[in-house]
Amino acid sequence: MKLRLLSLLLALPLMASAQDFSLEKLMQSKPEQFGRFLENPAKYRIQILYTQIDRDKKNHPHFRTYGYRVNAEPYFYPASTVKLPTSLMALEKLKKLGIPRNAPMLTEAGEPGQTAVERDTTATSGLPSVEHYIKKILLVSDNDAFNRLYEFVGQEALNDGLHAKGYKDLRLVHRLSIPLSPEQNRHTNPVRFLDEKGNVRYRQPMAIGTKNYFPAASLLLGKGYMTGGANFYGGETLVDKPMDFTQKNYFSLPDQHEILKAILFPDDVDKQKRFDITPDDYRFLYQYMSELPTESKSPKYPNIWPAVCKFFIYGAEKDAKPTLRIFNKIGGAYGFTLDNAYIVDFDKGIEFMLTAVIYANEDEIFNDDKYDYETVGYPFLKYLGQAVYDYELTRQRPRRPDLTRFRVSYDK
Repeated sequence: MKLRLLSLLLALPLMASAQDFSLEKLMQSKPEQFGRFLENPAKYRIQILYTQIDRDKKNHPHFRTYGYRVNAEPYFYPASTVKLPTSLMALEKLKKLGIPRNAPMLTEAGEPGQTAVERDTTATSGLPSVEHYIKKILLVSDNDAFNRLYEFVGQEALNDGLHAKGYKDLRLVHRLSIPLSPEQNRHTNPVRFLDEKGNVRYRQPMAIGTKNYFPAASLLLGKGYMTGGANFYGGETLVDKPMDFTQKNYFSLPDQHEILKAILFPDDVDKQKRFDITPDDYRFLYQYMSELPTESKSPKYPNIWPAVCKFFIYGAEKDAKPTLRIFNKIGGAYGFTLDNAYIVDFDKGIEFMLTAVIYANEDEIFNDDKYDYETVGYPFLKYLGQAVYDYELTRQRPRRPDLTRFRVSYDK
């Protein structure tokens, strides 16, 4: 893994040398926005990947990628960004089994700590399904929806399947927002799918992962953490030592960037890295990765602001009215704030990929529910998205791209 990361780091300056451009220079040109971050980027554990896309005469995309501090930090918590590869592996499994995305999926409880699901009041049918879970993941980053897909795919199949595709710098080893032990997270619930008449079309027993995906060296972060509270996100007693992230999820920035590229440009990545899903699955993903929750017909989100999951460009602005289409997956937990996005301006013919993480936890205490998303995380990603977009407005490109493939009708 270290050799792979080193090769990526060495490759980035070579790619960047094609133009007199760097992400650091771009941020340095806006000191009022990025000055405090550039003074101590290690403190904020910043990593960025930005890919320019140019089209040839046949509209075939050509990519040039720039990095800033990629893999400079040994670990960041990926939060909800793990939901995107899990959704892809769930779609792959459905295709292999010959089960439609919208087939009712009922989850059972196979042992203590597991919970069952047989209804979903947010779905028109009133029944849960992989399709509806993915909608909720992409629209509002629903944690329970991720947990159900994690349970359907299974810990071992999820990790081994992604590693086999070449995405080896990741481990997805636990559910979200549920205080289960590593051993409990190895165990995934029994699941059954129904047909149109309500009969069982496929039954999956409880699975138990047998492999160890944890690193040998401990991953200790911060100065302390709170424990002993009833709230999963907060505690009552301060433990005055670093928090151990060794048995938590990990999803490197290059792998996030590459998986996004594999979704959007499957013909332009190695065959090994592609996902075996249907053309309709791709259209489905494009719709819900770019749709705003206020545009969704099912599920409906009347009390959520439009840009709630669009950190690049819009930050946490509740009154923002997005005009760009952002195909993305965000994440935010333990102060780590992330966005992994393909950003499109159909009117101006602009497209680019941008992936970044920043650490917004000034006091270095975890689980105190006092993170600095509003003053550090969201503003940084907002400014970064805007700065790259503004640069793209001025960047010379050989020809205007045909982006018809990514146009989606959101009134369905």
